[in-house]
Amino acid sequence: MEFKDYYQTLGVARDAAADDIRKAFRKLARKYHPDVSKEPDAEARMKEVNEANAVLSDPEKRAAYDQLGRGYQPGQDFRPPPDWDAGFEFSHRDAPPADFSDFFAELFGRMGARAQGQDHYAKVLLDIEDAFVGATRQIALRVPKADARGRVTLETRTLNVRIPVGVREGQLIRLAGQGAAGAGQPGDLLLEVHFKPHARYRVEGRDLHVDLPVAPWEAALGAVLQVDVPGGALNVRIPAGAQSGRVLRVRGKGIPAAPPGDLLLTLRVLLPPADTPEARELYETMARKLAFDARAAAGDGA
Repeated sequence: MEFKDYYQTLGVARDAAADDIRKAFRKLARKYHPDVSKEPDAEARMKEVNEANAVLSDPEKRAAYDQLGRGYQPGQDFRPPPDWDAGFEFSHRDAPPADFSDFFAELFGRMGARAQGQDHYAKVLLDIEDAFVGATRQIALRVPKADARGRVTLETRTLNVRIPVGVREGQLIRLAGQGAAGAGQPGDLLLEVHFKPHARYRVEGRDLHVDLPVAPWEAALGAVLQVDVPGGALNVRIPAGAQSGRVLRVRGKGIPAAPPGDLLLTLRVLLPPADTPEARELYETMARKLAFDARAAAGDGA
């Protein structure tokens, strides 16, 4: 996917005021509107101009675009980083027009789509451990604001949010009265939960996935191992003859919920290094006394 420079499309500076953006859009619309333009590529250019204006005339989208697009050049290969939009607070927006680019859809296709009326929406990143024990977390949200000239800045507001036990990926936490103020009751703030990447844990739905390193003798002979997980340490039985890559399921030990998820342990058999004379001797003894053909056992037929 190619990066689109919306400022270049409209021919305005990156610090352009809202009036400058409006004037540039109107000028280009008069030039490229298919009903009046004689330019051969008028329809395609008008779509590009409409898309650029949809972003730069919207303080929320413009603030997010400015932060994400720093350092990119037009046409440069572009992939948005995972969870790049976490912490941005957005109000309700309609679905993007079908003729806008994939670049637009990738960045803005879901922003605020779950909020209604005066409600606001933000994606937040939480620690996986919070789902097991619950917590009260201080969450900072970046709120785009436009000054008197329409220049966009980001203000930060901080909220103390109670994270319920059993919260899952994609769940909405509703904070009543924390959305936009209106003529009547203020709207709510909807926080969509996502989990931060973790070195050991991975969540799918309510299931928790963990890689479990085991020694060769533990896999061959069987063992009972203590496994540290967010809900507390567990004793897990490794069956004799377990192979690397085997997945053991411990029911009910995933994210607590009704019903709770499962814990899935992927075994990773790790070999001790043959870096001492004693270790080499043990490996040489195994090579002599164990009639074991790894390729045959794996079914390679080699």
